[in-house]
Amino acid sequence: MPPRALIINADDLGYDPAVTRGILLAMREGIVSSTTFMVNMPSSEEAARQAQGLAVGLHLNLARGRPVSSRFPAAHLVEGSLSEARAGGLLPETVEAETLAQLDRLEALLGRPATHVDVHKHLHRHPGVLEGLARAARARGLPVRSLDGDMRQALGARGVATNTHFLGDAGAEPYWTEARLVEALGSLPTDGVVELMCHPGYRPEAVQSGYSAQREVELLAFLSKQARSALAHSGVPRADFRVLHSH
Repeated sequence: MPPRALIINADDLGYDPAVTRGILLAMREGIVSSTTFMVNMPSSEEAARQAQGLAVGLHLNLARGRPVSSRFPAAHLVEGSLSEARAGGLLPETVEAETLAQLDRLEALLGRPATHVDVHKHLHRHPGVLEGLARAARARGLPVRSLDGDMRQALGARGVATNTHFLGDAGAEPYWTEARLVEALGSLPTDGVVELMCHPGYRPEAVQSGYSAQREVELLAFLSKQARSALAHSGVPRADFRVLHSH
């Protein structure tokens, strides 16, 4: 059993310059402890330069931008770009190749390997995506975000480390308001590694996103003194996914 720990992971580093600025602020001046990086977006290179010294995993992106792997089939692209709507039809070997290619690009941009992998839009809910992702993660010895008990069990059966619990969502309203965050930090699970997924940032300036102004509400929450106090009071140590590398 891994030690008790809380990973506060901000998704979408590299998605947009304004989103990246907010994530980095939430890590350097707030309570966010980890982020995941979209390596195939126009602002990915600049994001990598800005994120030096931080815990960065791969935000596997099968929904936007161009594929990194040359093995990605044209039938799953729309005008040369990735399509979220077609992800359910991807074969495991295609996802494995793209995951490995995106991991290689992350390492080339950052100068170090990813800490772990999660998936933009949670597309590893599709069995083929989960299988391909698990193969790549096992090959690289990396943990993968699990969303629920079934996914946790499936990853474990494939020899892939994962979080014990998962908190977070995104929708029409900001998910992590200060009040909800403080409440969650006051009632964390009592065992294992908890991942709290979040989306802090400034509203995107270069891409269209359904989660836009909501990011600024989350950013204020993760920068707040109340959240910092609630985290300290919880007694649960903050970590990143490297806490799972030896378990």
